[in-house]
Amino acid sequence: VCCTVLYKFMTMISIKKLIPVLLVVLFMATSCGSVKDIAYFQNKVINDPEKIDKHAGILIQPKDMLSIVVSSKNPELVAMFNLPVVSYQAGSEIVESGYNQRLLGYVVDNEGNIDFPILGVMNVSGLTRWELAKKIKDRLINEGYLTDAVVTVEFLNFKVSVIGEVNSPGTYTIEGDKVTILQAISLARDLTIFGMRENVSVIRERNGERTIYEVNLCDVDMFKSPAYYLQQNDVVYVQPSEVKARQSTIDDKGLRITSILVSSGSLVVSVATLITSILLNR
Repeated sequence: VCCTVLYKFMTMISIKKLIPVLLVVLFMATSCGSVKDIAYFQNKVINDPEKIDKHAGILIQPKDMLSIVVSSKNPELVAMFNLPVVSYQAGSEIVESGYNQRLLGYVVDNEGNIDFPILGVMNVSGLTRWELAKKIKDRLINEGYLTDAVVTVEFLNFKVSVIGEVNSPGTYTIEGDKVTILQAISLARDLTIFGMRENVSVIRERNGERTIYEVNLCDVDMFKSPAYYLQQNDVVYVQPSEVKARQSTIDDKGLRITSILVSSGSLVVSVATLITSILLNR
């Protein structure tokens, strides 16, 4: 129908008017297929330093796994405060010593507690790893166990997931306790051209509640979002654009591609026939 209308319309005009019309049609076709500006930080201000909010670190919560290592000049005393080193080989668990092996960790229970050697049950939920390290160090010194204790606490299961319209979706293990949404997206090799940069979701579960934040990567205000710094087990979801959504139906994907090719071929043939007819009738 569209081709018939176009044919009747174009047969009414001269060849001199045909070229501008074709240019307009071509421009409209390419404009309709264009996507929005995909640049990040579109409203950024150049050379204007902005104070960065201090990142206090993520808080320990139930189900976290912590590595807690106590050090001292007296190796015999610290041995009773450290878990054994474990090596996993061919599916078996072997306890042995050695600096190249992986330490066992403390799993925070549902009440936010860990059972630490000698010191007993300790509530650690809501603390940063530095606060927990200081808490253990103070107890070891104040209770007379070690006078020169050095305590190091690390997260063993700090992971974030990035799914949706990114080039490498997956779950990524984070070293340390600081990762931003931009760093997580970088681990996933950035968004695809079909990813909606204005509406990236961060799904966070904490204290028995689930919260969904929305972050606009095109707006510098994203730095102020509570979801800019990710927490353990956060899920970053990049929604597909409307163009991708229309092209991604499973049942009729092949039919859509075939239909597009046939329609495009018919349009080309119709335009070529129209131009040839006009030229011959001049």
